[in-house]
Parts: sequence; structure tokens; C-alpha cells
Amino acid sequence: MSANATIATAVISTKVNEDRGHRIRLFTGYVLAVALIVALAVYGFSYYTLSSADRPFSPKHALLKPSGVIGLKLGFLGLGMFLAIFLYPLRKRWAWLSRQGSARHWLDIHVLLGLAAPFVIAFHSSFKFAGFAGMAFWIMLAVSLSGIVGRYLYAQIPRSLNAAEISMKELQEIQAGLAQRLTQQELLPQADLHSLLRLPARQQVERLPMFVALVYMMVLDIVRVFRIAGLRRHALPLSRKMTTLAGFLPTRYLDLEKAIHLAREEASTAKRVLFLSRSQQVFHLWHVVHKPFSYSFAVLALIHIVVVFMMGYF
Repeated sequence: MSANATIATAVISTKVNEDRGHRIRLFTGYVLAVALIVALAVYGFSYYTLSSADRPFSPKHALLKPSGVIGLKLGFLGLGMFLAIFLYPLRKRWAWLSRQGSARHWLDIHVLLGLAAPFVIAFHSSFKFAGFAGMAFWIMLAVSLSGIVGRYLYAQIPRSLNAAEISMKELQEIQAGLAQRLTQQELLPQADLHSLLRLPARQQVERLPMFVALVYMMVLDIVRVFRIAGLRRHALPLSRKMTTLAGFLPTRYLDLEKAIHLAREEASTAKRVLFLSRSQQVFHLWHVVHKPFSYSFAVLALIHIVVVFMMGYF
């Protein structure tokens, strides 16, 4: 093996290990966030469902009110998450921070914090959304929801290992390779593959309004899940169809799963090729909308924190 091949193998192995470690950390983060939210919801249900007049008489009021023992800690946790969320955009401006980890890993953590933070802040405020704090919360919720859309759009624009966007020509070459491999397999009927790969005409996509194009992409991704399940059902005997939940779960047949994975990748890539220009347009427009909301939330949150300190809650 040549020196270049050895170096390339080592780089790929390192990247695989980094991705595996990132997936474990990301999964752990989501589990902890869900566990915290569920625990607070179960413990505080009897308190949060009380009216504002009845809450001071609850034995949990001293703990769960915004300035209470738990409520205050949730406020600090929300503040920490708020500061961590803004590390992602700062990473693009600070050279030393941009060298720490990959952009995709940072984005995944950014999305996790953006999804969990509104819940933490909602429990901190004991679901009272008034004044600057309430306005900041609703803006934060809008930022969080738009962040989900942004993460989806980010995934629709393929990137190389160095995070640079792949050109239309490169993406078409990838699709051609997948299509050639798909025609060589013999496990999946061509009629079923034709249904899976059915897409609208390019002229139709180019005429779609941006919002309609975004919804259309999402619908195609959802429909693909059902079509993939249909491929499994047609390839399996009746007894196996039940154990895979009508084809929605993978089977133990490695050759079949490899063919299905190939079909899924080809269908996904074909959709990306078709919608690439629209995805880029919507993604750029999304940046224009997402950033002002994020900065507005930051200003209102800081005003709330300053007011709280000035009023002596600590």
C-alpha cells in the first residue's frame, strides 16, 4: 500500500470515529433533554395546571416559581443554552473556534439546544409569558421552529468532506453512479423502482413558489418512507411482513437491505438534483428571516436578565 493510500485510510478512519463519537454524544444530549422535560412535566403537572391565584398556596410554589429553587436553576440553564446557541454563528467569525470540530457537528448541537431551550425557558417561567420575557419566549419559539426548517434545507444541499457545497454537475454524477448500480441489482422489481423514483418534471418544479417547493420536498421525503416499505413488502413472504411492521422495519436479509439502501439513496439524490436550485434559494431566504429573529430574541432576553438582576431576585 502506498503512503498516500495509507494516509487516506487513516483520515477516513479518523473521520468515521469522530462521526460515531458525535452521534453518541448527540443521542445522549437528546435523551437528557427529553428526560429533563418529562421529569419536570410529571413533577410539576399539579402546579402548572393551577391558576395564578392558586399557585402561591401550592407546596411546590417555592420550588417551581420563576424565582424558586428549581425555577431559578432552570433560568440559569436556559441562559447557558442561550449562550451556547450563539457559539455556532460566532464560529464562522472566529478563526480559532472554526478549527474546533466540523461545521455539521456544530450545527447538530446548535439544533439540539435550539429545540430544548424553549422548553427549559417555558418551565422556568412556569408558563407565564408576559412582558419582555413573554415576547422573548415567543420569538425564541419562532426561531426554534425556523431552525428545524433550516436544518432540513441544509441537508438538501449536499456537501463534500470539507463542507463546501457540491455543484450540480457533481451531484448529477453521483446520481448517475447510483442509478447504474441500481439497474444491476435483481432483487427489486423495476416496476416498484419506477414508482419510488417517480418525480415531478423540472419545469413544474421551477414554476413552484418557494414555500410550495419546500412543502413539496418534505412531502416527497415522507412518501418515500411508505414506498420503501412497499418495496420490502413485495420482496418478503407473508410471515416476514408481520415482523417488519408491513415493511417499515429493516429485515435480516443483507442483500435485500443493501438493494433497498441503494434505492433509497438514488431516490433521495434524484430529488436533491431536481430541487437543488430551489433548495439553495429557500435556504438563502431562510437566512434573511432567521437571523433578525435570533438577534431580536437575544436583545429581549438580555433586557429580561438585566431587569431581573436590577429587581434583586438574586
